[in-house]
Order: sequence, then C-alpha cells, then structure tokens
Amino acid sequence: MKILETIKETKETILRLKEEGKSVGFVPTMGALHEGHLSLLAESISDNDVSVVSIFVNPIQFNNKADLEKYPRTLEDDCNKLEDAGCDLVFAPSVDEMYPGKVQEHYDFGDLERVMEGAHRPGHFNGVAVVVKRLFEICIPHKAYFGEKDYQQLRIIQSLVEQQNIPVEIIGCPIVREADGLAMSSRNVRLSAEERKIAPSIYESLKNIRRKVGNGTVNEVLSLEKDKLNSLPGMKVEYLVIADEDKLKPVNNWDETKKLRAFIATFLGEIRLIDNLKV
Repeated sequence: MKILETIKETKETILRLKEEGKSVGFVPTMGALHEGHLSLLAESISDNDVSVVSIFVNPIQFNNKADLEKYPRTLEDDCNKLEDAGCDLVFAPSVDEMYPGKVQEHYDFGDLERVMEGAHRPGHFNGVAVVVKRLFEICIPHKAYFGEKDYQQLRIIQSLVEQQNIPVEIIGCPIVREADGLAMSSRNVRLSAEERKIAPSIYESLKNIRRKVGNGTVNEVLSLEKDKLNSLPGMKVEYLVIADEDKLKPVNNWDETKKLRAFIATFLGEIRLIDNLKV
C-alpha cells in the first residue's frame, strides 16, 4: 500500500494506473476509521482493480471550531487498518496542500441544502462539495463510495456530480451499526461510558417511527419520540423529521407514493450524533 501526501504524485500515480486499463474506486474519509469506512472500502475492492482512500480532516466543512479541534486524528492507526483491509493507495494531504489559496468556490444545491444538516450547519455542505470536487479531480476515480449514514451528504454529492458533469459513479452504501444498533461514527469514541449506554436509544426511536407509520399523524409520531429522547440524561434532539428520499423535503402526511426516511440529529452531552432509517 502506498501513502502519498502531494496532489501531483497522487494524480500522476492514478493516471498511470488508469492508462494501464485499471478501474479505480475511491473512498473519501476524514480518518478515525471504523468498520463503516472499511465496509465502503470492501465495496470498492469488490468493484474495482485499484482502491484509493483519502484521509483529510476538512476544516472548511466545520462550522464549530471546537468540533474541528476535537476531531480525532489517528493517521498511523488508520493506515494500518487500510493496509490490512486491502487498500492500494492512501492520499493523506496537509491543509496547505489542499487549500494553497483562499477558497472561492460556491455551490448552490437549492432545497437539498436548506433542510436538516444544511439548516443547522451553515456553510457545511459547501465545504463538503469543495473538498469532494477537489478530491475527485486529484483521484479521478471511476466510482466513489459514500455511506448512507450521511444520507443528505450523499444526495448533495450526487447533485454536485450532476451539476458539474463529473465523470464518476456515486455508490451509496448501507449504514453499519454496532451490535446494539448505534450507527458507527468517528465521534462515538468521545462518548462517556454512561452516554454510550444511552446512545442506542436513537436507533430505537427511528425503529419506533417505522413501526408507527400510518398510526397517528406524522407530527404526533415524531413529537412522541422526540419527547422520549429528550427525557434521557444528556440528550437534546436538534431535529427529528420524516422527509422524502429524493428531494429531502420534510413531510407532514404519510404518503405511500413517496419513499420516506426518518432523519435525526441529537446532542448527547457535547457530542452531536446523526442517524436515519428508511420508513
């Protein structure tokens, strides 16, 4: 497994591989890797001749400076995991390498970025789009893999590729969960022992919503689950909505003609966790 830090060397290496007729799969990450990330890599390995993983904590997608500072950075451990999992190439650039000058790009994703994460984290998705487009230009993959835990991000990336006519196929991959249902996240390691015991309640609420589809109004079902979660020690729900999977527009009525998904963001102590479930 090669570990590269410069854009020039990474691009040249991947271009050579493509000239040899090899297909390239790509998994962009911010490191602190867990089984969720490795499941994306496994998909890439099964689909492609060469698999590339980027590790870069992207500062421009954080609207909370403290969150950026506390984000776990475990490059050596990450690279060991990737090598064991069969990764071919790691791109691990510095901030100066990715952003040598002022970031000028601005993207408009319309209503996709005005709800849920977009509403609560201003500028977040523009930061995601900027870095992902740059990573696509550097790693020039045939296919790129994104987890459905960040479902809104997945839809934003699909929109970016369509808008910018980027020749890459975006593959969405299922959420990977702990044995107790908690969606795997790099932030989970920051939960205290007590918080970690409470955290699976998030997934339980999403399953309760799925069980109650059509029983009571959407608002009644959401309100009940939100109240139950907020009654738990340290839990403070930021949003809990049901939205259609395509446009991400929150719905107020059950509509069997739409594919619906329940989305949640909640603080558990100081840690912000997100999850979603098809309903």
